[in-house]
Amino acid sequence: MYSNNEVLEFVKEEDVKFIKLAFVDVFGKQKNVSITDNELDRAFKTGVAIDASAIKGFGDEARSDLFLHPDPSTLSILPWRPEHGRVVRMFCDITYPNGLPFECDSRLILKNAVKTAEEQGLSFAFGSEMEFYLFKLDENGNRTNETYDNAGYMDVAPEDKGENIRREICLTLEQMGIYPESSHHEEGAGQNEIDFRYSDALTAADDAITFRQVVSAVANRNGLYADFSPKPIENAAGNGFHINFSVKSKSGEVLPNAIAGIMSKIKDCTVFFNNSEDSYKRLGVNKAPIFIAWSEENRSELIRIPAAEGDYKRAELRSPDPLSNPYIAFALIIYSAIDGISTKSKLPEPADFNMYKADEETLKKFDKLPATLSDAKKKASQSDFIKTHLPKAMISAYTD
Repeated sequence: MYSNNEVLEFVKEEDVKFIKLAFVDVFGKQKNVSITDNELDRAFKTGVAIDASAIKGFGDEARSDLFLHPDPSTLSILPWRPEHGRVVRMFCDITYPNGLPFECDSRLILKNAVKTAEEQGLSFAFGSEMEFYLFKLDENGNRTNETYDNAGYMDVAPEDKGENIRREICLTLEQMGIYPESSHHEEGAGQNEIDFRYSDALTAADDAITFRQVVSAVANRNGLYADFSPKPIENAAGNGFHINFSVKSKSGEVLPNAIAGIMSKIKDCTVFFNNSEDSYKRLGVNKAPIFIAWSEENRSELIRIPAAEGDYKRAELRSPDPLSNPYIAFALIIYSAIDGISTKSKLPEPADFNMYKADEETLKKFDKLPATLSDAKKKASQSDFIKTHLPKAMISAYTD
């Protein structure tokens, strides 16, 4: 948790020459502008201008200037860059030229959600489980359709060729102050998963963005391509972004109410959790949920309660995919949970059976997630809940 002055001192003492000022667009894709060490003091004092009109959802040519203000608490060295003339990264807050916050700043939206929760005596924690495929590159450095290995779920080397890649990713993350909890080969050939311990919402979202960057960088320097898309291979398991969350309240146990709130708002939120056409090819197969239901441990449900006790007690939302914006995803989970807690929403009976093997008569009792991207866009655009918690420009970017 550095201050501005401590970062300036760190840059001087540690031979840092370039600072990447990082932020994400409305879809959660990381962007950055690099400045030299000589420009850092100015960046702290006045911010660094960017052309917002070139970034989808950020504005047009008529009002194109926005300013990046680095958050010193997010300082991290990029270990894959040179040791001499080092490179560091900080996430940024975004403002208009007059200093007012930019309403489509994803980190701001999550910060506001956390503040709303705190005002109601609620504390949320999040942990991410993100899946990705590794594909080989051709002689020109382009992605091929050949997976890095043909291993299966939790296989070991030599069948699991991704073991050393995952180790390198985990060690790189640790150098950046991010500590993975576990890693393993997933079901698909060439598919991998790395999980994180829980942390506060903003840190967890920053870490999710950093994770995607680190995985891509490590894969590339090993002659591979990391694919986070929801359905990289048509008839194979898709990539999920399983979001573990917990909530504490001074008034007692509220997790069941929070889950009920999320289930009641999930259709409104789906386009922000699943924002591509391929997202809807993933849902409903290979343990990716389609029915709005919950259960203990059950991986065929939208929300499951993993077997855990104490600080590890949590719920897991299984519908999002890795292309979602984690800041927006976490914010919507918080707001949905708050709604459920404030209205004392009751959970329906758990669906303690395998959804993929149930008969049609049984499944008729359960509501479904939107079946297509078009359906999800329509649901979000008509939702008063979404209009209350997300700015109009951001909703338009996802639904127009």
